[in-house]
Amino acid sequence: MRLPRGVSGERLVRALDRFGYSVVRQKGSHVRLRYEGPPAHSVTVPMHDPLKVGTLHGIIAEVAATRSITVKSILEIL
Repeated sequence: MRLPRGVSGERLVRALDRFGYSVVRQKGSHVRLRYEGPPAHSVTVPMHDPLKVGTLHGIIAEVAATRSITVKSILEIL
């Protein structure tokens, strides 16, 4: 599946919010999100516009693997 181009960090944070992640803190241009679980999971999202495709893929793949959901379901919300 092809990843969308031009996705901002802010847009990804809003999408992850729909999956139960909440903003814990922000330091500079990076936001730390946490899912309370089980299993508990944290992920850092750079607030760049746009995100590099490899960065976007890494974050989405990590969330999908931890939460046992498909990458496709995350991409549908983006």
